[in-house]
Amino acid sequence: MEQGRKNIIIIGGGAAGIEAAKSLDKLGYTTFLIEKEDFIGGHLAKWDRLFPEGKSAKSLLEELKSQMGNVKVFLNTEITSINKLDKRYNVILSNGISISADALLFTTGFSLFDAHKKEEYGYGIYDKVITNSDLESYFAGRSNLPTENPTKIGFVHCVGSRDEKVGNRHCSKVCCATAVKQACEIKENFPNATVYCFYMDLRMFGRGYEDLYLEAQKKYGVIFVRGRVSEVSEELNGRLFVKAEDTLSGKPLRVTLDLLVLMSGMVHNNSINSATKSISMNRGSDGFFQSKENILYGQQSYNDGIFLAGTCTGPKTLPETLADARAAALSINQYLSDND
Repeated sequence: MEQGRKNIIIIGGGAAGIEAAKSLDKLGYTTFLIEKEDFIGGHLAKWDRLFPEGKSAKSLLEELKSQMGNVKVFLNTEITSINKLDKRYNVILSNGISISADALLFTTGFSLFDAHKKEEYGYGIYDKVITNSDLESYFAGRSNLPTENPTKIGFVHCVGSRDEKVGNRHCSKVCCATAVKQACEIKENFPNATVYCFYMDLRMFGRGYEDLYLEAQKKYGVIFVRGRVSEVSEELNGRLFVKAEDTLSGKPLRVTLDLLVLMSGMVHNNSINSATKSISMNRGSDGFFQSKENILYGQQSYNDGIFLAGTCTGPKTLPETLADARAAALSINQYLSDND
């Protein structure tokens, strides 16, 4: 097989798209990476540090980008239409370019749950209620906090995840570890502050995650409260009054905070919907793309020649996302070898 004549289009320039593009380029394919934003990196490009070791997101992204080789990157570009012609796909881009591809790889990622939908938490109503993304922007030096020197800070886990009321039964997988990481970081920035984490149950399953949780308690003194926040209101002095229930003690809990951070979870990305109408991509009940089979063929879609990688198929950690992207590249290589 003369791989240099095979075109692969990757839709989505986040971590999965970059890693898959790098792998396919090394395999000798002509690889096109299509990204609707004016930068590549997706959510990773907006993050500061990564759990559990606190590795710099920026340095990791630069390392990934430096290995992309001859990948052809289109920024500020969207997919206008996708049409199957025999065994190939004709893809028309928003810049007017048409590319004939032997395989497509969707790495369109996820969206963060819109915290405005949980009105009881006051996001968009009270200035001192922010999201995990807002806080990460502060850590990265791109924005300020709505209060200069908070002395009491709360984190609410599972905002928009494991929540029947908003139609999301799934766990977002990374929120617990992110909350613990951010709680430690906020203590580094404000050592005298009292920090609470309100959680349903802690899902610290990865290597080093439990150590991070123990460090948060022993080194930073983070207070973990098992119980969901039921109501947030604002007092006359601008502080937040938070009602919750401590389910371990069976008692109601009321605290006054200077800052409340909502851990918005992962939801499916709807931005690619219009481009996929002509190829009828399967989605699960959670809205994420549905793989052909979750164990042996997790990177294959129900459509021949169309593959999936990263969080477009559901919540994943960053290491899982990168591994999934490499697996997708190998699946594409096998598919093209078998059909050559």
